[in-house]
Amino acid sequence: MKLSEELKSRGFVHQFTAEKLEDILDGPKRTVYLGVDPTADSIHAGNFALFMLLRHLVEGGHKVILVIGGGTGMIGDPKPDVERPLTPPEVVEERVKKLKVQAEGLMGGVEIEFVNNYDWLSKLNLIDFLRDIGKHFTVNELIKKEAIATRLGSQEGISYTEFAYPLLQGYDFLMLNRMYDCDLQVGGSDQWGNIVSGVDLIRRVEQKNVHALTVPLVVDKATGKKFGKSEGNAIWLDSEKTSPYQFYQFWFNCSDESVIDYLKLFTLLPLVEIKKVEADFTSNPGSRSAQRLLAKEVTTLVHGGEEASSVEKVSGILFGEGQLSDLSEAEVIILKENAPTTAVAVGDNILDVLVESGLATSKREARTFVEGGAVILGGEKVTEGDYLLEENLFALGLCLLRRGKRNYSVLTL
Repeated sequence: MKLSEELKSRGFVHQFTAEKLEDILDGPKRTVYLGVDPTADSIHAGNFALFMLLRHLVEGGHKVILVIGGGTGMIGDPKPDVERPLTPPEVVEERVKKLKVQAEGLMGGVEIEFVNNYDWLSKLNLIDFLRDIGKHFTVNELIKKEAIATRLGSQEGISYTEFAYPLLQGYDFLMLNRMYDCDLQVGGSDQWGNIVSGVDLIRRVEQKNVHALTVPLVVDKATGKKFGKSEGNAIWLDSEKTSPYQFYQFWFNCSDESVIDYLKLFTLLPLVEIKKVEADFTSNPGSRSAQRLLAKEVTTLVHGGEEASSVEKVSGILFGEGQLSDLSEAEVIILKENAPTTAVAVGDNILDVLVESGLATSKREARTFVEGGAVILGGEKVTEGDYLLEENLFALGLCLLRRGKRNYSVLTL
């Protein structure tokens, strides 16, 4: 399968500048760049798809440059609703270091070029920039850009600082074309206007044709919500921001409607294999086999195989697969850090424990759960309301209490 066909099939393609995508990706190898402003010190699920696109481009033989926006990050890309706060230079520098480490890990050891646009933007002379670059941009074009147009129509308006951002991004593409013969920029679909500014600038200044390719925003088909930071549900690739267990659970809990799309976007599994997974999953969606595979593959890609196996094992035990005694010391730590826990004592009544753990709102409700067969303690069903906790239940000082399939608490003795 040609690279252009694979990227289309996986869902990476939204907009592009050529008449046919094949003209951009299937001919001579290109030098591609993705720009990332250090608005945070970690990649998140919302822009993870862009790094997966880079991985496919690298494996397709194209050269990749990751431009960390040490310069543009001090200005901020215009948001449709509010002015971005200006970030201190020392904070930007620290974020740049962390993003570089993450990106290197995602490329699977394949060498890519890292550059910081602060290196050339910090040396700009204002008069020269306005004469040589500014004259190629018209205000008429700039105010048509969605984010700028929205802000112009708001009470807050837009500062000249952010209004000038497309000039800086266009200048980045020009400089990369001159220094590295870079001829393709990729980005999210919300960046189309800024990216095309660079395409137009190079055509006017250098009389060269370069290209742009954008990826659609990733959304959950079941809810219509995107993965972005602004949605309040950001999932980070940095283990200090989102633990590997929470990361695994995020992918494991994705909707049936979206899981196959995510397997195509966020894993390196061959499309033929994903098609087989889809067939099995369609015949038995209750098995959540596709979600399990997605969670394992993405967690392995980001955090490594050993960590992925550990969190998968802990997750399985919490949902009724395996025994607590099977856990290693490291896995017990993962369990305690991520699962809800309840401190108990030998001799405690099961009804009191259910209420204390939050698995029941009252002793009356707890009794209903017990008598209905919904309560499982240490792998065994509890059916009597006068049941008392016994010491032999607690392997490693822990015992798993479950109500139904998805509600649980780890009891600590």
